[in-house]
Amino acid sequence: MEKLLRGLQDFQENYIPDRQELIQKLAKGQSPRVLFIGCSDSRVDPTIITQSEIGDLFVIRNAGNIIPPYEATNGGEGATIEYALEALDIEQVIVCGHSQCGAMKGLLQIGDLEEKMPLVYHWLHHTEATRKLVEDNYGHLEKKEKLNLMVAQNVLTQIDNLQTYPSVRSRLHMGNLSIHGWIYELETAQILAYDEDSKAFLPPHSKIVTDGQGAKALKPGGLSLEFNDAVRPGAGAPSVARPDFSEPVQPYWPGANRLSPDQAARIYRGAGV
Repeated sequence: MEKLLRGLQDFQENYIPDRQELIQKLAKGQSPRVLFIGCSDSRVDPTIITQSEIGDLFVIRNAGNIIPPYEATNGGEGATIEYALEALDIEQVIVCGHSQCGAMKGLLQIGDLEEKMPLVYHWLHHTEATRKLVEDNYGHLEKKEKLNLMVAQNVLTQIDNLQTYPSVRSRLHMGNLSIHGWIYELETAQILAYDEDSKAFLPPHSKIVTDGQGAKALKPGGLSLEFNDAVRPGAGAPSVARPDFSEPVQPYWPGANRLSPDQAARIYRGAGV
């Protein structure tokens, strides 16, 4: 608590004086442009990771960055999504998982949780599709590899779940909403973003460059982050292995064409990549 109080004092004495105009503006109302859905893990702070300013991000955090499908539960996640889109008119959504996720470790041994942590056990059923896909198709992998796939596939599962919300579905159809899948690597403090073209998680500011042999990656099944008409069916698992890169061809940010230049720089360049 002493550390928190020192931080509060530093915030008041050193942060606020340089941002009086911003503070006064935010006191009249908020206008965040990004809804960030992340895990409650203390090591994954969305504002710090993206170096965002106060008022930039509207945030949902819970165990496993899980979004229950529409009407699966009348919890805070659904209400927050609805408010973000309908009241704040947010046009960008980031679903961010992370390596070594405790919720995904629990999902790998879901049966052991029922007695010890019954609330966690029931919560993780909202991403049962993740567990079954990985176990049925990649059950032969070592535990660490399987966990990495679980983390990546869970991001895609939650993007699927997001689409069950009427507000999300309607705005995707109109073309004024973009959804991005991220993975934060605790070991390197790097961000990987899901790339629709290569069907893999890659550094968000560089397109993959191959030597003609193609990317050495498992391909996740038919999930389109462009969201035009419908999600294409398919099976598979996303790659979280880092591909080989030559010099980047040009800066590349998923959805950058729908972000202002300032916001794109703040969200993506500030992502620790």
